[in-house]
Amino acid sequence: MTVLLWILGILAVAAVLFALWLAWVFLKEFFSPSPDDDADAAEAAAAAKTAEKLGLLPVERQNTEHAAPLPADWAAALTAVRTGDWRPAAELLGGIGRDWERRSAAGYLLAERAAEEDEWLLAWETALPDDPDAAMIRARSTVILAWKLRGAQSGARTTREQAEGFHRTLRGAREEIARAAALNPDDPTPYIAEIWVALGLGYPNAEMEKLWAQITTRAPHHYEAHFSALQYWCAKWRGSERLAADFAERAAAEAPAGSLLTALPLIAHFEHDDSEDTAADNTPLMLARVEAALADAAAADPAHPRLPELRHLLAFYLHLQDRDEAALEQFRLVDGHVNALPWRYRGDGMARHFCQVRDTVAHRVTAAD
Repeated sequence: MTVLLWILGILAVAAVLFALWLAWVFLKEFFSPSPDDDADAAEAAAAAKTAEKLGLLPVERQNTEHAAPLPADWAAALTAVRTGDWRPAAELLGGIGRDWERRSAAGYLLAERAAEEDEWLLAWETALPDDPDAAMIRARSTVILAWKLRGAQSGARTTREQAEGFHRTLRGAREEIARAAALNPDDPTPYIAEIWVALGLGYPNAEMEKLWAQITTRAPHHYEAHFSALQYWCAKWRGSERLAADFAERAAAEAPAGSLLTALPLIAHFEHDDSEDTAADNTPLMLARVEAALADAAAADPAHPRLPELRHLLAFYLHLQDRDEAALEQFRLVDGHVNALPWRYRGDGMARHFCQVRDTVAHRVTAAD
């Protein structure tokens, strides 16, 4: 019996030693970079150095709040509301007037602030109870708040409490949207905010079509409206890949040059492309879409508030199509601000993703010279 125990003990020690050896091998392989890893790291470092020499900004200096620098008066209004002063915001929207593209863009930024802290908006509403600009910001801020309550996770990962707060707040926003629309009947902005209510509450397609008619009678080629509606028609929300593509292609075909709606087919493709290579990005159709978007950007008002968003998309797809010099030109025009598709979907990693692609493009261009 004693001999048997000794044999079992020896076998047990051997088994433990073998397990420790296997663990050591695994950890060594896991934590030690392979030659390929070393090569990739060296290539990335060289690309980053090239970008630095070209005057492009590193990851830590990329602004992740906006797609481009804000106009000075917009930035001043946003700074003022943080201190509780609503008057510069009122002056800003008053000066924008019936420029619906700028009104919706500036209104959204102000509404984001109000969704975080709204004492300044309450003061504005008290001073001017029926001000249509304040009403528009209130309606938009409530919709934004609802989506903040929901969180950015998929529906399966959204808690019951989050979902209940989300739907309750969206339902409440409908009354505020109706009030803002009544105070400024020509303004499409409240209806644009309602698209995100339609998306969250699941408006049937027919009801969405009625809402869409309210928008297009006021602003038939409005960029933010079309971007928002495209999200509704995507497969991940209330539509399908085919419905999204049809909506995007139709809008781009009907829009005048400079409207930037050529971005829509690119966005529809991006939202539904789950391929692991670039073949789908280099079809004749995609090549034509990128060419149309380049012409659209060239025809646009340089001060169009959404032009940088199209340039970010162009930089990405020109890169995927190996048109590196053209891609680098777009990257130069937007460098320093990264809150746009496709980078935005990387969350906290958006700046790193932007710089990785940009640096690769810059390195290829300089290597080809």
